[in-house]
Amino acid sequence: MAEETMPSPLRQKPVYRFAPSPNGLLHLGHALSAFLNHDMARDNGGRFLLRIEDIDQTRCTPELEQAIYDDLGWLELAWENPVRRQSDHFDAYRVALDRLIDAGLAYPAFLSRGETKAIVKAFEADGGLWPRDPDGAPLYPSVDRERPEAERAILLAAGQQHAWRLDMEKAIRAAGSPLLWQESGDGETGKIEAQPALWGDVVLSRSDAPSSYHLSVVVDDALQGITHVVRGMDLFHATTIHRLLQHLLDLPQPVYHHHRLILGADGRKLSKSEGSTGLAALRAEGATPSDIRRLVGLL
Repeated sequence: MAEETMPSPLRQKPVYRFAPSPNGLLHLGHALSAFLNHDMARDNGGRFLLRIEDIDQTRCTPELEQAIYDDLGWLELAWENPVRRQSDHFDAYRVALDRLIDAGLAYPAFLSRGETKAIVKAFEADGGLWPRDPDGAPLYPSVDRERPEAERAILLAAGQQHAWRLDMEKAIRAAGSPLLWQESGDGETGKIEAQPALWGDVVLSRSDAPSSYHLSVVVDDALQGITHVVRGMDLFHATTIHRLLQHLLDLPQPVYHHHRLILGADGRKLSKSEGSTGLAALRAEGATPSDIRRLVGLL
C-alpha cells in the first residue's frame, strides 16, 4: 500500500515499539510504557523499536526530540536504529488516505472548529444531547458528509481549507462482519469487539497536518512489522478505530496490551506540563533509573 516494503509475515521475532511525540518532556507515564515495551521485547526474544511521532510540526521540536533520546538513554534502554520519524514518511500516509478516498470512504470536511462548536451549542441550547465519543468530544456534524458532490467539487477547486474524514457508516458497511482484537492488558482481556461507530467520522488528515494519529499509527505499525502494541489504557478505545482502518487498508493486526496509567496527585492522567513528574526534573534531583522503575511500580 506504500512505497516501502511490508515486513514478511514469516518473521520470527516479536516486535515492540515505544512511540512518543516530541511536543513536551517525558514523564513517569512515558517511562512505564517505555520500560514495559523494552522489557517485554527482551523477555520474549524480540525487538524494541523507537518511533518519533512528530506529525504536529507546530508543537514538535528538535530540542524535545533530543530530550527523548537523552531520557531513554538515561533509563538504560537500548533501541534499534534508525529511528522512524513520522515527518519523514508523509508520502506513506498520503497513499493510505488516497486509497480510502478512492474507495469512497472519506470525504472533505470544510467546517471550522468554531462552526462545529456553534452547531453543537445551538443543538444543545434547544434541549438536545449531542452525541460524544469515548473521550467526551462531540461527534462531527453530518453537514459535510451530506454535502452534494458538485458543491464539494466547487469548494475544493476554490482552494477551500478542509480536512479529510472517514465516512464511518460507509466504512463499517465495507468492513462487513464485526472486527475483533486480541487484548492482554490491565483491563478487559481476550477477544474484544471493535465499536468504531462510537467515534463518528474521525479525522484522517487536516490542512495543518498531513495525517491524523489514527491513520499514521496503523500505517507505521504495519510498515515496521509491529506485532505487539503496548501502550496506555487511555488509548484502549481508540483501538476500535485502528482495527477498522487496518481492515480497510489490508494491514496486519498486532496484539494489543493497554497498561495502567500513572496518575497525578489529582487522580488524573499525567500531563507533559507537570514538571514534578518529568524525567529530566527527577534526574536533576538525583533520581536513578532504578528509582524510576520503583516509582512506576516495576520494582
